[in-house]
Amino acid sequence: QIHLQESRGGSVRAGESLRLSCTASGNTHMTYCMGWFREAPGKGREAVATIDAGADGIRRYVDSVKGRFTISQDRPESTLVLQMDDLKPEDTATYYCAARYGGYCPLSWPIGRGYWGRGTQVTVSS
Repeated sequence: QIHLQESRGGSVRAGESLRLSCTASGNTHMTYCMGWFREAPGKGREAVATIDAGADGIRRYVDSVKGRFTISQDRPESTLVLQMDDLKPEDTATYYCAARYGGYCPLSWPIGRGYWGRGTQVTVSS
């Protein structure tokens, strides 16, 4: 089992940046990949970015955040980071960190699979 804890989100204005981090603990010695998801009010949870296992794991982004968000991982520290730049009001959502065993984490990752953090709120005002 993997336990995940996201950092605190925040409230920013459009065009500003915010950095989220997630620390994994528990049974992290096995191969696992990770990702960030978000859920806006009245909408379903969607994948934002995922990263495959390994030092050069493939990174995938949903189209709406390409060029603005960057996912990275510090394996020795079991930390996942989401750097969010040029934030927009439509990025407002609760953001969740997730992990699953195995090396491949597609954006089509089933929401019911893997391990999840409790979520952290990101609010972007215009």
